[in-house]
Amino acid sequence: MSAIPASGILKTCNTRNTKISTVLCFFGIMLGAFVFFLDVPAFAETSQTTTTKLNDEISLEKTVTTMSIPENNTLPWGTVKGKVNDPSQGYPVIIQFFKSLDEDPIHVAQVSLKGDDSFEYKFRVLSIDDGGITNFFKGDYYVKIFKVVNTPRGDLDSA
Repeated sequence: MSAIPASGILKTCNTRNTKISTVLCFFGIMLGAFVFFLDVPAFAETSQTTTTKLNDEISLEKTVTTMSIPENNTLPWGTVKGKVNDPSQGYPVIIQFFKSLDEDPIHVAQVSLKGDDSFEYKFRVLSIDDGGITNFFKGDYYVKIFKVVNTPRGDLDSA
């Protein structure tokens, strides 16, 4: 029977631990990427943005886009997120969901801006309770996003 030196055993353990750590790290990254995409059951189409001057200091920026929730959706959450360019401080972002632009909104949300001038609103798309599925959103919707921004200065064009 031959003896394996202690340094050889240590090398084998270190190599095995490194391989296991690498495999675990890879699967951790893949799981993280999967979880990141879990809240994306809604798909936004093209959008249209208009700006209305409210006074010399602020303007209202309105974006209208469409959202489609698939019939076979199994994911419980949807998210509306974006960034406000040159926001007027102290004003929240208003998000409205419409089944038809001719009707009243079916859902309204108000969210504050984050420190980087971005916003995010997470909403429930469906719920599963005791085996029963409740769809809060299904099909096509219009989404209006209202943001208060600083009015661009016309006199800066000549500078």
